[in-house]
Amino acid sequence: MQLKGKTVLITGAGRGLGAAMAEHLAGRGANLALVDLDESGLDAVRTTCEKLGVRATPYIANVAVEAEVIATFDRVVADFGRLDAAVANAGILRDGLLVKVKDGAIVDKLSLAQWQAVIDVNLTGVFLTGREAAERMIRLGQGGCIVNISSLSRGGNFGQSNYSAAKAGVAALTVVWAKELARYGIRVNAIAPGFIKTEMVASMKPEVLAKMAAGIPVQRLGEPHEIATTVAFALENDYCNGRVLEIDGGQRI
Repeated sequence: MQLKGKTVLITGAGRGLGAAMAEHLAGRGANLALVDLDESGLDAVRTTCEKLGVRATPYIANVAVEAEVIATFDRVVADFGRLDAAVANAGILRDGLLVKVKDGAIVDKLSLAQWQAVIDVNLTGVFLTGREAAERMIRLGQGGCIVNISSLSRGGNFGQSNYSAAKAGVAALTVVWAKELARYGIRVNAIAPGFIKTEMVASMKPEVLAKMAAGIPVQRLGEPHEIATTVAFALENDYCNGRVLEIDGGQRI
């Protein structure tokens, strides 16, 4: 897919990886539908992208709410007249041990609310984004590409029952959709980042960051632009389909 002049929708576009993706794709000439709940963040990203000479339009929506996702996709197609790609990037963390024990006594456990919040955004949100993107692409009849953001944690990370389950589900959805949608000219890929230097990670204590980096073969955290360039690769390479691209510096869980 040649990105110049194409319309790409990105969820979670108001900051972090989503913002980096938007800026990189704007630099390659893509017009952007920016989706997030963070209005001020979206405005900043829109300004940055528009300075690169493309159209960038913000949409406030919760990816876990079906009606909001459907309405957003309808608006995007009405506004842009096309939809060539969608990146399901929105995600949250609600980490916790399945059962927490102290001095032989159970003192806490992962709540249903913690579990459900992460599943709703990180898995159901990806499902809704992919489903609505596929429907519009099929109706428009020009094919397209969907990129889902999974994680290194899909292999099972300590203290992340909810997040790991969601990201493993995202990887599985990617393979299923690639098989189902290829007949319509729609490719589906996923990216599984390792530890990336987003605002949230960068705010950690230096000693914690150093310990994290020490466990990565390349001895550093990834940069947001390194995930953004991988998104561009997944969109542009028309023979890349049904794959989870692991961008983790060689780290394995």
